[in-house]
Amino acid sequence: QVRLPESGGGSVQPGRSPALTCAASGQTYSTYRVGWFRQRPGQDREAVAIIDSRGVARYADVVKGRFTISKANARNTLYLRMDILEPEDTAMYYCVETAHCGRIAPMSASWYKTWGQGTQVTVSS
Repeated sequence: QVRLPESGGGSVQPGRSPALTCAASGQTYSTYRVGWFRQRPGQDREAVAIIDSRGVARYADVVKGRFTISKANARNTLYLRMDILEPEDTAMYYCVETAHCGRIAPMSASWYKTWGQGTQVTVSS
């Protein structure tokens, strides 16, 4: 079983650049892709950014150019740097993983079997 505890959320002002962290543990040997989803108030969960074992990343259009996903393989740790935050980025952010190894990272929540508990990010002035 894989565990994905997230940290780094909280209340931030627009324009700030916080970073989220996910320190994976457990049976991570079959993981091929890890990433971040979020759920904004009243909306379904949506993909934010996914990265595979080769380091190839895929971003949702709404965060492209503002968010950066990265990982430290030796520590099994995933990061999400969020630049130029907007109030619309307010959401619960989840760390996810999957063994899916297709050529293109899936952006649908159903492909990701393991989810963290989530960390709330609230953007307001």
